[in-house]
Amino acid sequence: MSIRRIALLGSTGSIGVTTCEVVRALGGRVEIVALATGANVEALAAQARTFNPRLVAVADEGRAAELRAMLPGVEVAAGADGLNRVACLDEADMVVSAIVGAAGIVPTVEAIRARKDVALANKEALVAAGSVVMDLVRAYDVKLIPVDSEHSAVFQCLQGNDRRSVRRIVLTASGGPFIDIEPEALGGVTIEQALSHPTWAMGEKITIDSATMMNKGLEVIEAMQLFGLRPEQIDVVVHRQSLVHSMVEFVDGSILAQLAEPDMRGPIQYALTWPERVERPVEPFDFASRRELTFEPPDLERFPCLALAYEAANAGGTMPTVLNAANEVAVDLFLAGEIAFTQIPELIGRSMKAHTVNPNPEIGDILRVDAEVRKELQSVA
Repeated sequence: MSIRRIALLGSTGSIGVTTCEVVRALGGRVEIVALATGANVEALAAQARTFNPRLVAVADEGRAAELRAMLPGVEVAAGADGLNRVACLDEADMVVSAIVGAAGIVPTVEAIRARKDVALANKEALVAAGSVVMDLVRAYDVKLIPVDSEHSAVFQCLQGNDRRSVRRIVLTASGGPFIDIEPEALGGVTIEQALSHPTWAMGEKITIDSATMMNKGLEVIEAMQLFGLRPEQIDVVVHRQSLVHSMVEFVDGSILAQLAEPDMRGPIQYALTWPERVERPVEPFDFASRRELTFEPPDLERFPCLALAYEAANAGGTMPTVLNAANEVAVDLFLAGEIAFTQIPELIGRSMKAHTVNPNPEIGDILRVDAEVRKELQSVA
């Protein structure tokens, strides 16, 4: 494959750091030409010294001067404009969108408008603004390649198959740390317990989303947009072993599944090198040691966030935007110790109930609804 030049948004987060590891392992096949982070200028400076990008950016404008002092001779941009400059850099042919939360929506949109292919790790761009993003993908004729392990699995299973022949997809969920806890005990769980994921090492926000199973709800909405499916064509099953990352069932009853050890380096590398597969130094999968692969339905009493996500998916329009914004605020409040774990779905449900859906929003409508929901929840929580 020819050298792929990438701009990495969210470079110091979990996915961003792993992407840097993958780039190093690919040994020159991929070059990082721009890096951007929220506020962690120390980590960003270290990455810049390793990869020598043409441009770096920090969303926190107050830290731009520090970053310039750390990186003499390197162009430093700041604020929302800085993130957008990284997303649109001429030298990049792909943008890895790994900013957590709604902050990643506008840079992702700007990358598409600049005709960049996008490796998407930012769920919120498709949850909150999916119809807008996918319309732009088609209008500008760019590739949108999923990085999430579940959507990467579906994407891989669909290679060479007509998407019109898909009956349904099945997204797998580990179940998180509370899969066996009694629902009435969830009100007393601690922040530390909620952050103790049994399988994956992830950032705080997505780890809490896994504990509530909101991450799977967001993935349902994301999959609708990515693969052009209806909510009833997307099922969720709990798969505790986290080896089957998702499945596709076709109209003839055949089911294709993608299996791998739970390691984000695999889907990240596939996104960076697609349509080629590049060798990665991993041990061969040992089928003989895998005595069973189990699947079970999710308990919606224990995980009401998943039910709320399906409700938002069926409502459409701006309702997924409300779901996403309310969830981000509620997770922040829980991590700050201001609400109990069980209040996360309560706050989300309250915001959804109060919302009147705009069925055909534009990007300005989506950003306005997002801001209104955040302001309202922060004032009443």
